Amino acid sequence: MTKKYDHHLETLNEIRTLMERSSRFISLSGLSGVAAGFWALVGAAAAYAYLGVSPLDSKQVYYQQAMQANKWGLDYISFFLLDAGLVLILALGSGIFFTTRKARQKKQPIWGPLTRRLLLNLAIPLLTGGIFCIGLAFHGMMGLIAPATLVFYGLSLINASKYTFNDIRYLGVAEVFLGLIALFIPGYGLEFWCLGFGLLHIVYGTALYFKYERAA
Repeated sequence: MTKKYDHHLETLNEIRTLMERSSRFISLSGLSGVAAGFWALVGAAAAYAYLGVSPLDSKQVYYQQAMQANKWGLDYISFFLLDAGLVLILALGSGIFFTTRKARQKKQPIWGPLTRRLLLNLAIPLLTGGIFCIGLAFHGMMGLIAPATLVFYGLSLINASKYTFNDIRYLGVAEVFLGLIALFIPGYGLEFWCLGFGLLHIVYGTALYFKYERAA
């Protein structure tokens, strides 16, 4: 009787695994989140150095300080575009590397209809948020850009979470919550960026790694 029960349980687990693989992108690596958080903190450190300010310096409003900065032969627009671009490239590159490696280890496909749906649901809120932030900059509302990026990034994670691990939803909710708090504490956008895109990613990525990868 026990052997028969174990056989049925094993069969159910196999069916559940097959259904999960067909409906969710489970090759996402927690190390991707850790790497993204690390590069975000490196980019933030470079921004602090460029502006010549320290974290939690209440006497400085970063976007006002940035407009007066001209360091390392770069005006503030060139610096922040370069800084953000490098962080994005390094984060995406790390994500592709770790996710591809995990997929190969598990012998799972990387690109397919499920991946396209995941990226589409991730991209719609991100592109909307990007255009919204450009509008804020156009109207001179620079202090709202950092909170808005956190909110829209969180919404994109929540929107895409139905195609991957449910844990992504919790990260998205945390990002939205952090962005909403930042709306009411002007002048600390860079600190909230460090928390949202840096520390939260590292904590989430570490938890995801030990839950789904290290355990396996």
